[in-house]
Amino acid sequence: MTQLRTALAEGGADQVFVLHGLGGCGKTAVASEVFRIATVEGGRAGLWVNAPDLASLRAGMLAVAADRGASEGELTAARNGLRAAADLVWERLDRSGQPWLLVIDNADDPAILREGNWLRTSPGGITLVTTRQVASHWWPGATLHHVGVLPREDAAQVLCDLAPERGTPEEAAEIADRLGRLPLALTLAGGYLAHQVISPWSMAEYGRALERGNEVDPIELLDQGAAYSGAHPSRHLASTTWELSLDALRAQGLPEATVLVRVLSCWSHDPMPLHLLTGPGIDTVVPRARIESALRGLLDHSLTRLVPGPPRCLRTHGVLLESIARGTPADQRDVLVSTAAELLMPVLPEVSRPWAREDPPLAPYVPHTLALLRRAAQWAGVGVGQATTARVLECTLRLAIALHRAGDYASALSVAQEAVARGTSVLGANHPAVIAVRQREGRSLYRLGRYEEAEAVHRLALADCTAVFGADGVETLESCMGLSSVLAWSLDQKDAAAALVRRAVEGRTAAFGAAHPSTLVARTYLLEFTAGPELDPATGHALLSDCHRTVGPGHPIALDAELNLGFALVTASRQTLALPHVRTVVEGFERTYGIDHPKTLAARFLRSRILGEIGRFEEAAAEAERVAAARARVLGAGHPWTRLSLERLGEWQRARDAQVSDDAE
Repeated sequence: MTQLRTALAEGGADQVFVLHGLGGCGKTAVASEVFRIATVEGGRAGLWVNAPDLASLRAGMLAVAADRGASEGELTAARNGLRAAADLVWERLDRSGQPWLLVIDNADDPAILREGNWLRTSPGGITLVTTRQVASHWWPGATLHHVGVLPREDAAQVLCDLAPERGTPEEAAEIADRLGRLPLALTLAGGYLAHQVISPWSMAEYGRALERGNEVDPIELLDQGAAYSGAHPSRHLASTTWELSLDALRAQGLPEATVLVRVLSCWSHDPMPLHLLTGPGIDTVVPRARIESALRGLLDHSLTRLVPGPPRCLRTHGVLLESIARGTPADQRDVLVSTAAELLMPVLPEVSRPWAREDPPLAPYVPHTLALLRRAAQWAGVGVGQATTARVLECTLRLAIALHRAGDYASALSVAQEAVARGTSVLGANHPAVIAVRQREGRSLYRLGRYEEAEAVHRLALADCTAVFGADGVETLESCMGLSSVLAWSLDQKDAAAALVRRAVEGRTAAFGAAHPSTLVARTYLLEFTAGPELDPATGHALLSDCHRTVGPGHPIALDAELNLGFALVTASRQTLALPHVRTVVEGFERTYGIDHPKTLAARFLRSRILGEIGRFEEAAAEAERVAAARARVLGAGHPWTRLSLERLGEWQRARDAQVSDDAE
């Protein structure tokens, strides 16, 4: 607005300004305000042409020529093709005795402007074009302005202006965030709230309705607000406005653009790494050779936009995605969800592969995995089959495991809990995919110190596994492992925990062999739970030897085994023998996970204990202080492990102070 006001105030001419952006972002509203300023405040002639198609453009531009003094004979000749209509229009604009502002609105197909040479510059005034077409090659010599969504405070103000009695500014801001701060959506929501008569909703109630997922169709709810606008429905309904752009792309020979944006609607409105679209699974719905042109079409029509990287991403508005999803035919939904899952799968670490610090960050994929889960659940029974839903749950399982192994237990829990809830509603509680995710839920609860919840979840998972897979099933043995940690360290039932793990060791040995990685993990648990004066250290050394031979030194499984060997030696009062092992583990964990990973902190906590128990209180207190601070930062001040670290810190500080006092005497 500042630039456009300046151009008008300075008597600008020979200029073309192009406002481009997503449908519903407010381009026409900006143009209308500029038009008002030019005509009311600036004394210019105001000329407005609606140009969604050639017929409308031609009729509107000839009306401009008439307004600027063209005779009826000249207009008739232009209408009959006896002279170039565009030449007549611009001749009259050039000769206008009054400066003018010409608005060409809704010029979403720039080809019709170019083919008839309808868009030119003139010394008589300024031309302002609104369009969804962002490609600069359509607008040579023009000044382009992107019109985005509103800032949060302004978006909230739109709702407060339209429905001033229905809620607070903060409630309005929350609704605005949910609607992506898109002016069209805000206008529809405000119109609905303002004009309800029977049991009118508050903004808080409207916001809750938008969040109710399958119970309320958010696009249908938005469209109910259009009844009060009096505008042309195709451009002012959330359910149809973007179909205009897709129709134009189909007319340009790009039907694949529609399919591609439907794939995008299976994911989130958050930035989506572009390389997801290069996966082999995309060929199922769009030929690989057509991806680039289809994507370029979506970008050119402002249906999505690029976000700089790394990694380079696409960002598509959430209301647009909901609208596209709503209009997706039921017979296409399964293949779209399946394709979206197959494209996500390669970027999520395989369950069997240990996590490493060098792995790509998972954060960009969390919202898209959860959005895909929600879309699959929304479409379950109306297009998406159970096999596809199970495949989506496999994506969420991979993500939950990767987040857990990276030490982000809270995010892992959030992913797992939503997957369990939605998977249960679609597939049932006893489906193998649901059980697998529930097992991860229990592990994350345990790591977060929520022991009672963890025990309940693990017991339920064990019961379900036993019913579905049998007492000796591999999945059942996995549940035995999960429950064992809770029993051992939160309920002080080490005998019961050891019994469960022995069952897992025996079952995995029978199924895979004693040196299989899965069996080595179970043997590592057993070493931890049976550690004590009566344990033969040879057991731990044999385990470590098998780990080195099977997976190699430095592998996370080998490091876990060596940590538990160190713990077993400590409980057997062999601290000096334990210290070298624990030092090796600390170095290995720091290299693999980083210095603040919970597993690294556990190893450093044990090192602090050993240093204290061999009388090196100064070093023990310093290490305990670092661990306590890191655990408070990573796990929270109230976590049981943080409290334990603080207790141990106090113990070593008192011992250190007593030692210093004795030395002084």
